[in-house]
Formats: sequence, C-alpha cells, structure tokens
Amino acid sequence: VGLSRQQVMPDFLLEIADDKVYVSLNNSHIPSLRVNGDFMHMLDDHAMDGNAEQRAAHLFLKQKIDSAKGFISAVQQRENTMLATMRAIVAKQKEYFINGGDEAYLKPMILEDIAKMTGFDISTISRVSNSKYVQTPWNVSPLKYFFSDGVVKDDGTEQSVYELFAVIKELVDGEDKNCPLTDQVLQEKLAERGYSVARRTVAKYREQLHIPVARLRKS
Repeated sequence: VGLSRQQVMPDFLLEIADDKVYVSLNNSHIPSLRVNGDFMHMLDDHAMDGNAEQRAAHLFLKQKIDSAKGFISAVQQRENTMLATMRAIVAKQKEYFINGGDEAYLKPMILEDIAKMTGFDISTISRVSNSKYVQTPWNVSPLKYFFSDGVVKDDGTEQSVYELFAVIKELVDGEDKNCPLTDQVLQEKLAERGYSVARRTVAKYREQLHIPVARLRKS
C-alpha cells in the first residue's frame, strides 16, 4: 500500500527511532516567509505627521505590510493545522508505524476521532486527509489511507477493515483453484475466525481487493 516516491511530493516526512515517531513538514524547498525589512524602514520614513503625500505613502505601505503579515500568519496557521492533524494520526496509529507499516496494526479510525484529538472541525480534518501525503521509511501514503471503519469480532474486539482484507486475501491465495471459494464460503470461513460479516460485505471487500468472482478464478 502507498505510492511511489516519484509520483507525488509528500507534505510530511516521518522518521522512526527507538520506537518513537517523528513528524515534520516537507517544506525545506520552500523559503521562509517574512516581511522585507526595507519596507519596514520605509514605513518609518513616511511618518503620519508629514505632508499629505507622505501620509498617503505611509497608509499605502501600512496596508501592504499588514496584508503581507496576514498572509504569513495564514500560512503558519495552515502549517500548524497540518502538523497537529498528522501528529494526531500518528498517536492513534503508533503501533502501525513502529511495526514497519504492518496493516494488521492499523486501528479503526474515522475523521471524528482526529477532530476530537485536535479540536478542529471534521471538515478541516477531511480537507487535510483528502489532499496530503506522508513519506514513511517504506512508502509514500495518502493520509486518507489511515482512516477506516472498524469490524467488531465475536469476542467484542474491534479491528481495522484492513485486517479483514488481509484474511480474505489469505483465504483466496490458499484456495484450491479447481474449486475456488465463493463469497458464501468466504463468509463462512471468516465467521469461523470470529468475523461476523454479511455475504454482500464480503463481496464488496473482495471487489475492493480487485479479486474476481469465484468462477473467474477457476483454473
């Protein structure tokens, strides 16, 4: 899972050391923003107690400098929002990251979970997760990859849908290709492992895994 590092420019860089996960923005290629000091000196030179022309120049410069400061503040706020969102995702999915991206460790997670952790609106979390990417030591992944519904097993534990995907793939990979498993049989075998899911749900997950129906898998 994930994308080739050549396909997208990741927005975040993630490193792991001593079971700790470190996140940073991938903005080393972007120069830092600041108001040019020359303009600040010009503002001082055109004091408001000068003549009409100087006062007009002062107001013009002040408007432009205030606008630049507002833009810089907005950029900083956006970066803070992005970092807070990514750090919350990491906190929720820490086991996944420190175990090398093993999907079995992904926890069920929805937008509301991260919204509660960060204090941001769900719409803000949705906007970040739907458009940003993170570079991990093993791949580049969209943030939306880390969100999934949960599957409640018979023992009451909740697992990520990715774990169910892995079980379905395992069953199909190990099937007798002369008599491939139908969705009904897959459902029964999943039930034996404690996953109570409807046959139509099994069919939906199979399709998401790009696994053909049983008759098309027959050798």
